[in-house]
Formats: sequence, structure tokens, C-alpha cells
Amino acid sequence: MGTLEDRLHGDMVAAMKARDTTLTTTLRMAIAALKNEKVAGKEARELSEDDEVKVLQREVRTRKDSAQAYTDGGRPELAAKELAEADVIGAYLPAMLADADLDALVAEEVTAAEAAAGEKPTMRQMGQIIKAVNARAAGRAEGSAIAARVKAALA
Repeated sequence: MGTLEDRLHGDMVAAMKARDTTLTTTLRMAIAALKNEKVAGKEARELSEDDEVKVLQREVRTRKDSAQAYTDGGRPELAAKELAEADVIGAYLPAMLADADLDALVAEEVTAAEAAAGEKPTMRQMGQIIKAVNARAAGRAEGSAIAARVKAALA
């Protein structure tokens, strides 16, 4: 078991003892998502810390998308529930990068690509730069935000 999953499990037990049903059910869903990821594919595998973070980020993103759909459908009480669950799961994720830090990472990678190629990178190198920034951000920034910043830097 990874350390993040251990923490989730320990907090779930504490929430059960405190009879906090919202926290308990949310943590159960998060643990279930991690276990499903472990057995996905042809054979079971152990998740790394990065894999666990990616699964939890996916769960947060799913809940935010659901909340938006509920809001659009005129169901604010269900949207509030989904956002509360996203907040609970988000508390277990690493702190997100500030905008200035993300801009600095993008600038460094664009400069590195420029130095390697000897000329200003074009949109053709966008994928490579996004991949490099994603690796350095290590789950502390949304992929769409990284892609938008890289695109703006190359434009």
C-alpha cells in the first residue's frame, strides 16, 4: 500500500468513528478508485505515489465536471455535494503551483528548447515542451493550464 492510500484509510477509520458520513463515503470512493486502478489492465500492480496522485486528480476533475453539469441542470444541492467531495479529495493532493511559478517553469522549458534547437521553438515543439513542463510540475498543475501557457509562450 502506498503512503497516500494508508493516509486515506486511516482518515476514513477516524471519520467512521466520528460518524462523519460525508467524509467517510468520500474517502471510501477515493480508496475504491485507487484499488480499481491497481487491478486495471492485464495484471494487478502496485501504484507509485505519482500514480496515486494522478488517480485522485482524476477523481477531483470528475467531481468538478459533475458539479458543473448539476449546476447547468438546475440542481445546486447536488452540485454543492460534488464540490464538497472534490474539496475533501483535493486536500490529499500536493499543493498546486502558483501562476507565477508555472509561468517560470514554462519559460525555462521554452528557453531550454530554444537552446537545444538553436532557434525559437515553434508550435511543432509544443508537445515536447508540454511533456517537459508536466514532468517538472509533477501533478501540481492542471494539464490544460500547462498547455494554454505553453501555447501562449510559443505564439
